[in-house]
This record gives sequence, C-alpha cells and structure tokens, in this order.
Amino acid sequence: MVEWLAGNRIKGTSTERTAGTPEVPEVPAISGGWKEIGRASVTSGDTINVTSLADKKYLMVLGCGIGSGNVALISRFNSDTGNNYNNRYNSNGGNDVTSGANDRLFTNGAGSSPQEFSVFHVANKSNKEKLLVGHNVNNASTGANNLPQRREYANKWANTSSAISSLNVFNSDSGDFASGSEVVVLGYDPDDTHTTNFWEQLANVTTSSSADFFSSGTITAKKYLWVQAYVKQASPYSTGLQFNSDEANNYAVRFSGNGNSDTTTLTSTWKCAMNYSSLAGGGYFMNAFIINNASNEKLVIAQTSENSSTGAGTAPNRLESAGKWANTSDQITSIQIRKESGAGGGQIQSGSVIKVWGSN
Repeated sequence: MVEWLAGNRIKGTSTERTAGTPEVPEVPAISGGWKEIGRASVTSGDTINVTSLADKKYLMVLGCGIGSGNVALISRFNSDTGNNYNNRYNSNGGNDVTSGANDRLFTNGAGSSPQEFSVFHVANKSNKEKLLVGHNVNNASTGANNLPQRREYANKWANTSSAISSLNVFNSDSGDFASGSEVVVLGYDPDDTHTTNFWEQLANVTTSSSADFFSSGTITAKKYLWVQAYVKQASPYSTGLQFNSDEANNYAVRFSGNGNSDTTTLTSTWKCAMNYSSLAGGGYFMNAFIINNASNEKLVIAQTSENSSTGAGTAPNRLESAGKWANTSDQITSIQIRKESGAGGGQIQSGSVIKVWGSN
C-alpha cells in the first residue's frame, strides 16, 4: 500500500506510487532535475577528490570545509595543474580582483576561517571553455559576535577539448580538513529522464493572512538546504531569517545592496539573510543555500531581487547576504521570515511564499 512519509516522500512499490489509491491520488513520476553524480569526504588531510563524474551539461557543486585550523576550498578540474584558469572575485563588498592566468580556481572564501561553505554552478560543454559562477560564506570565527565573510566569484577553465570528469578540491590555508568536510557534485541535462532528484521538497507554504512573520512549519532535518521565498510587502521595512524560532542574539550577517559597501550586524535576534529595507512597494524574491550540520554553525548564502517600484521604468534592487546562526547543537527544523521588530509600515502580506528543499 502507499504510505506518506516525512518530507512528502511516498513509500510503496513503483506501481503503487504512480497508480494511486482512494486516499492518495495518482502521483506521476517526476523526471529529470539535479542528480548526485559524485561525492567525496575526508576525516583529515588537505585534499578532496570527486572522480568518475558523468558527462552532464550543467553542474552544481556544494562544498563544505570544516577545519582543524583554518581552511580554504580551492578547486581544479580533471587534475589540470597548468595555468589554464582565470578568476574574478569580490570579497565583502570590495572591488573586483582578477587573478590572471592561474593554476587554480578561487572557490574559497574571504580571509582565514575554520569553516566555510561554497556553492557554484558550471556550464560544462566539452568544446567550450567551462564558465563558473559561485558564492562562498565562511564563519571567520565561532560566535555571533564574529561576522561571517562572503565572496562572489566568476571563474573559468580554458579547456575546450574535454568535459569535466573530476573535481579536485584542496586546502590552501594553514590547517587541515577535518571530519565533516565534503564536496558533492550534482549534474543536470535537459533530456534527463531519471527520477532520483537530489533535492527533496520539505516545505511549500503560502500565507493566507498578514502577519509580522511566517514559517515553513516543521521540516525534516537535512545537511543541505535550498530556500526560495517570495515576500509581499505594502511598504518599506526589513525582514530576515530566523531558525527554529530562536529569538536570542545568535545571528550575524553582512549584506550589500545594489553594489554598495557591506552593512553588518552582530548578535542579532533575527538577521541571518536580509532584504533591502528601502523597498517602495511590491515584494522581493530570495534564493538561499544553507549548510546545516548540527555540531557546526549554520552558514547561509542568499541573493535577493526586489521590486523597488512597479513598471519597467524602475530597476529592481539587488542584494547579496552572508549570514550565520551560531547554534552548534541543533539542525534547522523550521525557518521563519520575520519583520524587523518595532518597524512600522504594516505587516508581511498574505500570498507570501516559502519553499524549502533539502538533502543529506
């Protein structure tokens, strides 16, 4: 028989899952999507090698560096150690830096840190240079009184003869990778027909009334979280992320609006990823990734596009955030989007949406 499990998963034979029952309507198989094609981890040392990758047109890479000392996630493709890479990056809202021809991809964070999280996407066509865009957040040091650091990067591998078949990640800082350090590679092709999507939907909530906050509800704890939200606002005010309804001073964030210098907040009760408070009406869309290990600080990478005013005559606002929840004993099992305490301007409007996907 068909049985619903946590996270909207379904238990039963393939025939039962697709045929349906009176209690559970027909559930069509979902084809394609991001599929795990490689993974590697270490308990100590300076290298993580993900090999024998299937040839996929697009790659998503999740890198988690946990250090015995400081760590930095540097990458290469197909064990190529030649000066066949070039990098452009921006750290903590500073000016762009370019590396020139180099023997590595700078997928690491800004400065030294014992913990960092990197997410990047690659266009992987064998006869074209491999273009990469990504984001990194590190915790700098433990505690909500220490600001996370962020980096955005656009890199390339100038190879035009081979698809990526391996990812070689090594630590360029003074420490070593410790237990929990891991690299996961996902692949996607538009013509994929598999039904083994890496990302499992954990929550899909649309608000039906106005309020100062709304929540995903309880979600299944997963190591990697992907969050998307559309938040409707009638007037300008800041909103931010909370986890597990924790309203203590356990959050820190840095963010940049429209390319301006970073704004920073320490020991906050609610700020972990932000919107741009000069919003003049409409709403904003946020896309965020979170590394969610119970025994480590939870690191957040987020990008936001905001409708500063209706009509094609006004450009939207953009914002990049890097945040952390300084809890080192629990995994995230609920996510709240909360209006700044004491702010005027009305409430978060009905029709706001939060969706959460996760995977281990």
